[in-house]
Amino acid sequence: MSRIMVVDDSNSMRALIAQTLRGAGHEVTEAADGQFALDLVGTTKIDLFLCDVNMPRIDGLTLVKRLRTLAPSKFTPILMLTTEVDPEKIKVAKAAGATGWMVKPFQPDQLLATIRKVLT
Repeated sequence: MSRIMVVDDSNSMRALIAQTLRGAGHEVTEAADGQFALDLVGTTKIDLFLCDVNMPRIDGLTLVKRLRTLAPSKFTPILMLTTEVDPEKIKVAKAAGATGWMVKPFQPDQLLATIRKVLT
């Protein structure tokens, strides 16, 4: 069982992702935006971050940059799960330290397979 933080400003998307992950036996922590995620870092061990890009307060790309500066999350895998398909944003995210990029809507089995691959 892995501990995954889902960071997305959409309540329904967070719920859908969390349901998929919990159904596969993962422990899920939810954050409504990047600032909430940063507030939670260090309070619990996280094995993987699953982040949206477009969020209020702190967006996903800024979150990746900040997570990479913090000891508890410096080397933790970060998957971006977003509607964004702009190659430039993908390039910026990878340069900032994102581990991978998936596009919404997602297929639950594809999401779980990607998570398994990243965590092994």
